[in-house]
Amino acid sequence: MSHAHRPARRTVEVESLDELDALVARSGTTSMRGWVLQDLDLTGRTEVLRRLDPRGSLLLGCRYAPGVEEELRSRGALVFPSVPEVPFDPYRPGLYTPEELYAGRDAGYRATLDGRVYAWSRSAGNGVRTMLAQSLHDLSVDDALTEHVRGRRVVGVMGGHDLERGTPGYADAARLGRGLARAGLTVASGGGPGAMEAANLGAHLASYDDAVLGEALDVLARVPSFAPDVTAWVEAAFEVRKHWPGDADAAATLGVPTWFYGHEPPNAFAGSIAKYFKNAIREDVLLHVCTAGVVFLPGRGGTVQEVFQDACENYYATAGATAPMVLVGTSYWTEELPVWPLLQRLAAGREMAAAVHLVDDLDAVAGLLARD
Repeated sequence: MSHAHRPARRTVEVESLDELDALVARSGTTSMRGWVLQDLDLTGRTEVLRRLDPRGSLLLGCRYAPGVEEELRSRGALVFPSVPEVPFDPYRPGLYTPEELYAGRDAGYRATLDGRVYAWSRSAGNGVRTMLAQSLHDLSVDDALTEHVRGRRVVGVMGGHDLERGTPGYADAARLGRGLARAGLTVASGGGPGAMEAANLGAHLASYDDAVLGEALDVLARVPSFAPDVTAWVEAAFEVRKHWPGDADAAATLGVPTWFYGHEPPNAFAGSIAKYFKNAIREDVLLHVCTAGVVFLPGRGGTVQEVFQDACENYYATAGATAPMVLVGTSYWTEELPVWPLLQRLAAGREMAAAVHLVDDLDAVAGLLARD
């Protein structure tokens, strides 16, 4: 009898013991085939693991009672063990939060998870073990990010990291982020300081009135930059979050930073943070998830790179697959850094020509972005 048309068994991601127990409780469950168990403490589930057939299952960084890991492997499970002596979880099942990355900040930035991971990345070298740990981590973050953005209309806001709090440009970026969030969009940024922080701040405060945004901007202006004191810069952000915690969907505000730029700490207004080791992966992923389009505020090298990386995607996009690109600041993008003329020439005669925009009016941005 041929099995050529037998449907493939679907993959089931199991990220909590409650999910595992629910699967096991189903009538007739005898096999773990297709299950992916990620970062679970299974020391109390030994009898369950022995009762089920583990062939075709994948176990990532789980903990077991003595001897169980070897037994599962011998019975056909694919087991990836924990990675020792790294200050992070390579198999983490979800995105980071600001509270997690900045836990322990009372002892200074170096004592936080973010600071310790960055220090490790600078000192661990480029050996296979280091690259494997980083790759496993980034793959796990990528998986968590895919789940996070599913069903959301995500708009990217790109801009310079050196835009200081207390400046008109910072306030404009915050108002832009708030307007986009109020339009039903999930605001994503590169997750760092400057314009990125401002956009996430605006989205975080989308449910509050103008007076609250003004008060928050005043609090932040007391510490204009993350240099020279990251801890003071972060504390000002957490003070704002304490007074105005945002609504239930505030965690939808997304940051996608990288430890590659260790001098740029992640901002605390992105409620969910997909932080990567590899900047090239981070850049590609950030643009990929921005299905509603990307807004480019004034910036320098990194922002210009993102403009043309996004332009390349639109240039080669199939019919109907282009996404809006909105550049904010006519004089900046035509005179200071004349990106716009080249972008126009590149788009001429192609479908992407209708997708590129240059504006000065922040209130016009939301209307130019993709709609379902």
